[in-house]
Amino acid sequence: MSPETAKSLETKTRLLEGALRTLTEQGIAKTSARTVAATAGVNQALVFYHFGSVDELLAAACRYGAEKAVARYRERLAEVGTLSELLTVGREIHERERAGGHVALLGQLLAGAPTHPGLGPATAAGLDLWITEIEQALRRVLAATPFGEFTDPAGLARAVAASFVGIELYEGVDEAGAGAALDALEQLGALVAAVESLGPVAQRAVRHRLRRRTQ
Repeated sequence: MSPETAKSLETKTRLLEGALRTLTEQGIAKTSARTVAATAGVNQALVFYHFGSVDELLAAACRYGAEKAVARYRERLAEVGTLSELLTVGREIHERERAGGHVALLGQLLAGAPTHPGLGPATAAGLDLWITEIEQALRRVLAATPFGEFTDPAGLARAVAASFVGIELYEGVDEAGAGAALDALEQLGALVAAVESLGPVAQRAVRHRLRRRTQ
């Protein structure tokens, strides 16, 4: 790699990080080439040189941030063995991401999507990264339960992701209510765990009843 290429990649990374910090700390309304460049410590002309426009930079930053976040938890999600564990990990992720300012960042990305055309697809693509990891975990943990053959892991993964997005945003206006919602999800996991602990005969009965319900 030539020195110019290395320097170019370093500048782009600084701009991506700067865009994420600016969105988190100043909000979408105050995010511009000038404010991002100031946060990144570079000349604002480099925003346009490397990304063409502020919207393209924001879209790239959204994808970049999502890839980094998912990578932080991929190994942890791969270790999940039950639905209860998955929901517990989800709560841990929520707490850590909130403490790191990433919940506020998500709110700004969603708020900016209507006026910044590239942000909507980029935010959706970022959420898809999470959905892929959640779906893999769900397929694995549900396969050994009576519910495995009656659920749609792909659709359920999107429902779980959407629920956590909603809870994260709801927490800004009602922290206790958001906590109650997370508690309810964990209770659901406990109910599934209780069914998993039933003997083979009882599990067959559950499957039989579910088949009758879904026919």
